[in-house]
Amino acid sequence: MAVVAIDGLGKRYPGSSEPAVEDFTLTIGDGEFMVLLGPSGCGKSSVLRMIAGLEPITTGTIAIDGRVVNQVPAKERDIAMVFQSYALYPHMDVFNNLAFGLRRRSVPAAEIDRRVRQAADKLGLTPYLRRKPHALSGGQRQRVALGRAIVREPKVFLFDEPLSNLDAALRVSTRNELIRQQHEIGITTIYVTHDQVEAMTMGHRICIMDKGEVVQIGAPLEVYRSPANTFVARFLGNPPMNLVPIELGQSSGRLGNVDIPLRSWSPRALGHARTVLLGIRPEDLYETPPRPGDDLVPIAMQVSAVEPLGAETLLVLTLDDGTTDIIARVGRDTRLRIGERATVLLDTTAVHLFDPTTTRVIPRDLP
Repeated sequence: MAVVAIDGLGKRYPGSSEPAVEDFTLTIGDGEFMVLLGPSGCGKSSVLRMIAGLEPITTGTIAIDGRVVNQVPAKERDIAMVFQSYALYPHMDVFNNLAFGLRRRSVPAAEIDRRVRQAADKLGLTPYLRRKPHALSGGQRQRVALGRAIVREPKVFLFDEPLSNLDAALRVSTRNELIRQQHEIGITTIYVTHDQVEAMTMGHRICIMDKGEVVQIGAPLEVYRSPANTFVARFLGNPPMNLVPIELGQSSGRLGNVDIPLRSWSPRALGHARTVLLGIRPEDLYETPPRPGDDLVPIAMQVSAVEPLGAETLLVLTLDDGTTDIIARVGRDTRLRIGERATVLLDTTAVHLFDPTTTRVIPRDLP
């Protein structure tokens, strides 16, 4: 296992006016499962490929266990990478796919047999060792690709969107398998994805990227509950956080025709702003009160859409201005229908405020 320390990493491709990665700094702890999360083109795969030694580094350093590896060839970095495509050899059976890399490194035959059978047993591949890839399901092929990395017994695992080719049900089961395997093996893992569900469920920590830069790093629920800016607020969560401009008063904000108390922010924290963005998660809007108290503010709105999802229902509600939509996640037994007036309860303790100019969160400064 190993600590991976990345300091001031940058990557600029020839002919590009903007860097693909800029001043990327991150330390991944020994045995940690770190997820790099962001939209397509944000630079997360470029970071992974530089760690793997598949892309030259423009600026900065990468160190594995205290050893700077900028000029170290990929084959000598003691890492194993699993790609989005399984990259299995179609003419080889599962056993030989798993053993191929070890043979190239002149590992003794007895040791190859031990490692391959041990990995196959962990991944449930023992019955398929004599099958070729065309006779395997997508999930089984992905497990073979994972097994090929496991038998290497590397210091670091690198995963580049390994589940994106799987269907929804298989993605869930394979995701759970990856979580279990990483927990049991305990190897330092860096996992790239654009899927926020994968990031929330798999990572010990997540590093959210946008336009080649680090936006926020933290434990999944910490980042979800305390987003650093509007990008993180809307990128994490499905449906995303509602962001609505409100006019500020003395100690409240005006949302439609309703005053929302802002007890956690002093006038000093809000500065001279007259308008801020109010953020509220869909699950913090209620059709029926979850508890008594004065933290719940009723807001009357028009129901624009009802989306039953089985275990819950999403309501798309329109403020009286006719242009602002808010999404609420309510119970599956709601009786509300399109066109009706509905009064939902907003939890003022769960409100976030963002600066509309910088998009950064305005921190609370009162208990």
